[in-house]
Amino acid sequence: MEIKQDQSFSASCFWLNDPMISKILSGAILGIDAYPVQVEVDLARGLPNLTTVGLPDTAVKESKERVKSALNNSGFTFPSQKITINLAPADIRKEGTVYDLPIAIGLLSAQGMIPAKVLDQYLIAGELSLDGAVRPIKGALAMAMLARQLGLCGFILPTDNANEAAVVEGINIFPVRSLLEANAFLNGLLEIAPRQIDREKIFLSDRVEEVDFRDVKGQQHVKRALEIAAAGGHNVLLIGPPGVGKTMLSKRLTTILPDMTRQEAIEATKIHSIAGLLRREQALITSRPFRAPHHTITNAGLIGGGNIPRPGEVSLAHHGVLFLDELTEFDRRTLEVMRQPLEDGSVTICRSSISLTFPARFLLVAAMNPCKCGFLGHPTRQCRCTFREIRKYLSSVSGPLLDRIDLHIEVPALEYQDLIGQTDGESSQQIRQRVNRARKVQEERYRNPNGGMGEQSIFCNAQLNSKQIKKYCTLDADCSKLIEAAINNFGLSARAYDRILKVARTIADLAGEERISPSHVSEAIQYRSLDRGDYWR
Repeated sequence: MEIKQDQSFSASCFWLNDPMISKILSGAILGIDAYPVQVEVDLARGLPNLTTVGLPDTAVKESKERVKSALNNSGFTFPSQKITINLAPADIRKEGTVYDLPIAIGLLSAQGMIPAKVLDQYLIAGELSLDGAVRPIKGALAMAMLARQLGLCGFILPTDNANEAAVVEGINIFPVRSLLEANAFLNGLLEIAPRQIDREKIFLSDRVEEVDFRDVKGQQHVKRALEIAAAGGHNVLLIGPPGVGKTMLSKRLTTILPDMTRQEAIEATKIHSIAGLLRREQALITSRPFRAPHHTITNAGLIGGGNIPRPGEVSLAHHGVLFLDELTEFDRRTLEVMRQPLEDGSVTICRSSISLTFPARFLLVAAMNPCKCGFLGHPTRQCRCTFREIRKYLSSVSGPLLDRIDLHIEVPALEYQDLIGQTDGESSQQIRQRVNRARKVQEERYRNPNGGMGEQSIFCNAQLNSKQIKKYCTLDADCSKLIEAAINNFGLSARAYDRILKVARTIADLAGEERISPSHVSEAIQYRSLDRGDYWR
């Protein structure tokens, strides 16, 4: 790439007789959104020194050394003056390396190498390496949205983040590979074409799944239950001995979830971008996330945290699946913090100086053994646990958490004939088509007649509250008698009642029927294993 030569591109440093200030607009992430940060660079007479103010963290303070080396190795001279860098607003803590490029540009502008009026048109962010190359940053998508919101001409950022930022319409994305390129572009010595991507093609690209329900042998009733969970957004608990396929089935659940909408894809991409989990030059997440944290995870790791709170696993699973394997091995206090996100679809993290809310609308899939040794009910292995040990083991998961799980599915050990049989079951794509149809029925049912979503933005049956259950899950006399008999004969708890109705509503939607019938209720009752008083007997 050839860069035109110009006097303003000289590497010489101007000794200024008077103080000079330059201002560059950058951005910072707070929660999942970006807010503007003005990088002010002041050069004044005095002993050579650089001071950064505006509540910078260690990474921001260390930018001095990166910027100095980047300037020197790019053919410029680091000014031997008293330098003050202010990151405004000064009352919010700044962290990360996104200010390297704005600071370097500010130093060049303060020396008269870049016109100040040009800088007002762009938002600039990027990390610098010691040789002047521009490295990728976190949160580029949120910053591109900020640049559009501020009505700027463009966003100058690292090349590796260009596709991600280009997802945002209405803002020009100018990727740069080095400080040298950024300086030349701002001086009009280098033309950089705004990054263009085919947003529609990326979003509508075929889903490439590494796993498929067609590969699962046997377990037909479990696959049926997972289809119901996907169709209604119901949380699931899988109960079965080790090695029966609980993890394998859970990993395939994302392949039958409804197709992501454009808004869901952008929300998921923004969260993963902030967490630094997007692949290099990845533009958009088009497949639903699947997160499977280890049982040693902390509260902060699960719901988010830090001095400036960052998203945790429940937010990274937003619009996807959160899988908790060996549920009873998780710390009970850690599991209890999931109550809010399971109930509200969001999690609020409070600190002394700030309170942030992260989205966390996910489908929970948990797996556990039926007892401590794992072989309760196994056809060939004998359980060694006593009645008291089984009851204690099952009660290690709190009632309030179980109350938020609609489906309790028993996963039995496979027979030999199932293991050697051919896997000629339905593919994930076939199942997903039925799920999409059922979700479409629910979307139409809960849509506001005047436009938009009604009923407090309900998108699936699992989100119905008690009042809405009475409205949309009406039962005839036969259905009511069936539920009454189940409660009386099987010892079902009162909390299971609403769950049964919501699941029955989903089963009816999958069948394409408007009214809930006794067969739908009967099937829903089967998925409440842990509510039966005789489960461990």
